[in-house]
Amino acid sequence: MSDEEQHFESKADAGASKTYPQQAGTIRKNGYIVIKARPCKVVEVSTSKTGKHGHAKCHFVAIDIFNNKKLEDIVPSSHNCDVPHVNRTDYQLIDISNDGFVSLLTESGETKDDLRLPTDENLLKQITSSFAEGKDLVVSVMSAMGEEQICALKDIGPK
Repeated sequence: MSDEEQHFESKADAGASKTYPQQAGTIRKNGYIVIKARPCKVVEVSTSKTGKHGHAKCHFVAIDIFNNKKLEDIVPSSHNCDVPHVNRTDYQLIDISNDGFVSLLTESGETKDDLRLPTDENLLKQITSSFAEGKDLVVSVMSAMGEEQICALKDIGPK
């Protein structure tokens, strides 16, 4: 045994996976699935039986939860699919900067300044006009697979 300390350089994160496996046949409409490395919400599932020796296949139609693009995938129902860990967190909106970033207040009282305004035109208009009117706003932030985006807005009354 040597007295020297061993230093290992870790290139992995804390072990918390961005996805978890789930059997394709158990994924339902309104569930989540990873298609082409993008987290998606399932809008349609159809299962088809194939020939004598084939597998039943699941045809997924899903919409990317961040850019609203429609994606499709066909997977044997007995195989595993990746399902993203999707979290929704509410933050109070403090400020909107000129460069399109928002300043949010977390539950613990700290500020979060690394989020941009949403790309969805209607939501963007709602947030900017309500904030300009001086309303107290709470935004819902959806996060999955290392990405975050504002997905909803709540008015909690005047300041």
